[in-house]
Amino acid sequence: MLVKIPYVALLVSDQDKALDFYTTIIGFERRVDAATPNGPRFLTIGVPGQDFELLLWPGTPARAELGSAVYTIEVDDCRATFETFASRGVTFEPPELLEFPWGYAARFRDPDGNLLQLREGRGTARV
Repeated sequence: MLVKIPYVALLVSDQDKALDFYTTIIGFERRVDAATPNGPRFLTIGVPGQDFELLLWPGTPARAELGSAVYTIEVDDCRATFETFASRGVTFEPPELLEFPWGYAARFRDPDGNLLQLREGRGTARV
C-alpha cells in the first residue's frame, strides 16, 4: 500500500538560479544533486529536519493566478519571516501580510514566476 510522497517536482528554467534562490534567500537545504543518465541533474531541496523534498526540475514553470498559491511553506512567525524575506529582496503580492480566520499568509513569486506563500496557522489550523 501507499507509504509516503518523497518529493514533488517544482519546474524551473535554471536549476542553479533556483537552487541559489531557495537555499540562500528562502532557507531550504540542498539534499541531492546528482547527474542523470540522459538529462538534467536530479536536484532536491528540503526544509531542515523534514523528509519531504522539492525536486528542482527543468521545465516550463507554473503561472498560477494571485490567490492560488501552488506551494505553501509553513512558518512559525509569518510577520517575522515576511520581514526577513523582504529584506533579502523578495517582493510580495500583495505587498502586505494577509490575515484570514485561520491565520496569516504572504504570497510571492520565485525567479521563474512560481507562486508561493508563507503560512502561519492559528487555532486548529496550526500545523
